[in-house]
Amino acid sequence: MFTTEKGVVEEWLSEFKTLRETSLPNYATNLKDRSSLVSSLYKVIQEPQSELLEPVCHQLFEFYRSGEEQLLRFTLQFLPELIWCYLAISTSRNVHSSGCIEALLLGVYNLEIVDRQGHSKVLSFTIPSLSKPSVYHEPSSIGSMALTESALSQHGLSKVMYSGPHPQREMLTAQNRFEVLTFLLLCYNAALTYMPSVSLQSLCQICSRICVCGYPRQHVRKYKGVSSRIPVSSGFMVQMLTGIYFALYSGEWELAQKALDDIIYRAQLELYPEPLLVANAIKASLPPSAMKSSKEGTRCIQVEITPTSSRISRNAVTSMSIRGHRWKRHGRNRASRQSRAIINLDTVTCWNLQSRFKYDHSVKSVSKI
Repeated sequence: MFTTEKGVVEEWLSEFKTLRETSLPNYATNLKDRSSLVSSLYKVIQEPQSELLEPVCHQLFEFYRSGEEQLLRFTLQFLPELIWCYLAISTSRNVHSSGCIEALLLGVYNLEIVDRQGHSKVLSFTIPSLSKPSVYHEPSSIGSMALTESALSQHGLSKVMYSGPHPQREMLTAQNRFEVLTFLLLCYNAALTYMPSVSLQSLCQICSRICVCGYPRQHVRKYKGVSSRIPVSSGFMVQMLTGIYFALYSGEWELAQKALDDIIYRAQLELYPEPLLVANAIKASLPPSAMKSSKEGTRCIQVEITPTSSRISRNAVTSMSIRGHRWKRHGRNRASRQSRAIINLDTVTCWNLQSRFKYDHSVKSVSKI
């Protein structure tokens, strides 16, 4: 670490201590534009033996619990690098070097699992239904859906999944390590739209390293440093894929695609069905060429939205529409029966008139004779 970078970090550590609470919002807004500070902090985190690592971790934790949204996101951008450093140190069994990083990760975890009143959070997620249109699909394009009694009974119902409450943790062990890290990645993914490019690049790089270290592909990727295998859980890999999927469409096509291939490689070795399902679905939906996306512009996934009002009006089946269809059918049958009765009546009347005309004509003929 150069002297200039060390001076930038030391100045950042000292200026926050003398900062007034009234000037905190302006300080937080201007902090994200200091690219030299961000790069210097990354170098401090990547050096476990650095004397600045402990005060930097303490400062990042103060940012996170300050309640200022911009400061919270500033700390979150370093989360992938912090997770990688912790896993790399834990595999080398040098527990004392990861003490401050472990304390920071635990502090962020314990703050996120409770609300402002100190009550445990319960996260909920509504599983979307394929019978309803969205920006990703049209029900009519999937194919004909059989209209059964069970399908009608479940129409409009949504399934909600819950996560939590999560227990407080005082230390990271082999049993709870990936439970905590998975939840931290979930918090990071919730703020993906606010993460700068350098954070997305770090995410892609650490995902590749975690998945290939200790395996033959490590020599292909030419990763140096950690040579032992890093254990991962299925849920942790799914959270990694969430961030990689966003990075693919946010200007990090090459790094994200390399990380996606490495995650598939590791999931196949571990025989994890959930990461394999998600990763293969992402890979199958990728365009044939690289996405041209501006790194500084608005980050979004480009989709083609087609008007759905006409399709909904033709395809939507409800109890009222079925009842109305029955009424129309009964009315049509009644009208056809009435029309047939009128036709028969007209036919009989015409036949009677013809018969009467013939009879009158015959009577007149007889009277003349």
